Amino acid sequence: MNRRNFLKAAAVTAAAPAIVPASVFSRPAPSDVLQFGCIGVGRQGQGDMQELIYRGLEAGARVTAVCDVDAHRRQDAQWLAEKIYAIEKGGGVPKKVRAYADFRELLARKDIDGVLIVTPDFWHAAHAVAAAEAGKDIYLEKPLTYSIAEGRKLVSTVTRRKRILQVGSQQRSSIHFLMACEIVRNGRIGRLRTIRAWLPEDQGRGDPRPLPVPPNLGYDDWMGPTAEAPFAEDRVHPQMSYDRPGWLQIERYCLGMITGWGSHMIDIAQWGHGSDLGGPVSIEARGEFPDRGLFDVHTKFQAEAVYADGVRLIMETGDPAGVRFEGDEGWVFVQRGDIKASDPAILKWKPGQGEVKLVQSGNHMKNFLEAVRTRRAPAAPVEVGHRSNSICVMAHIAMKLGRKLAWDPAAERFVGDAEANRRLDYPHRRPWVV
Repeated sequence: MNRRNFLKAAAVTAAAPAIVPASVFSRPAPSDVLQFGCIGVGRQGQGDMQELIYRGLEAGARVTAVCDVDAHRRQDAQWLAEKIYAIEKGGGVPKKVRAYADFRELLARKDIDGVLIVTPDFWHAAHAVAAAEAGKDIYLEKPLTYSIAEGRKLVSTVTRRKRILQVGSQQRSSIHFLMACEIVRNGRIGRLRTIRAWLPEDQGRGDPRPLPVPPNLGYDDWMGPTAEAPFAEDRVHPQMSYDRPGWLQIERYCLGMITGWGSHMIDIAQWGHGSDLGGPVSIEARGEFPDRGLFDVHTKFQAEAVYADGVRLIMETGDPAGVRFEGDEGWVFVQRGDIKASDPAILKWKPGQGEVKLVQSGNHMKNFLEAVRTRRAPAAPVEVGHRSNSICVMAHIAMKLGRKLAWDPAAERFVGDAEANRRLDYPHRRPWVV
């Protein structure tokens, strides 16, 4: 199957359930339609782009621009977006979507209200800071940033520029995760003692052999703020498919499952604990780093953090991925699509007058679009995403150093450990200094 036929087949499969008659949607006037650009339209990016397109039909927003350093991917995304809009219209001339190789050209457009950023982890901060400075609202895939220092700089920029930023921690818009956190926050399992989070394990081996750079790929632009390295397909992404990219298992670009899935599960741990804007005071971890060729992120790992109130947060590889809150009167376990409790009656409870009720969002992308309209905080705002991701990065630093670390959540610094503090950021290749 060639690339275009592959894309068409994938688009039909992904889009078919969402294609509905245009009359179903109640739409604002054309002059009131929000315009969005998509930066990064690969494997995850095209899925998120479709979600933005369909939720935009309900909320008065549409994708008018796409950007990617891979010409094949930006052309595919441009074709896909225009095709969906043509179907949504019932045929006829598709709405024009512009394609860019350089994200700065997209951000320079005054008519773009916001951006969807789905690029490799090491690019998140530079792209999002530039977008906020350009006055754009942002939906940013998780994890928020590669480093803790980048995260704080992004929070500061978004706050100063008064932008809306929704982190792609979509579990906050799931009824099961909402239920679990409200149960815990309202003391239905007694006093919270321990939180356990299980994450998947990375596997496989990356081929490090250098290859010629494909003509469709702006490889230097792809490397961006990271140090230069010879091109290998496993370093970037498959050239003839939308399979899982290799960069997800290379520490220079991504810290592995501890941030990849950890940013989801630790976000829920923080939500249920009520420490969305804070963090633990100590952390220790160990991880396995076997020889896997080009792939060098951890495989199995275990970490334990402790909060000032004595609650323990235990993170480790395991199946199924999920979060278990343990109190002195019971427990509740939540994963995608399911929730269980020590006593099934706990799950029938709903918060009443005067009890803790958390933000309820039925759809994460739609919640973002509503926040852009109303200027109210979204379900997963930037500070919350930063704090959750910080714990994941801290766990990775503890894995690499092999010792227990003390953390000051107010100062966002390790206590009395200069070596650990040096790992709060990394040298960025110019001009991509955040």
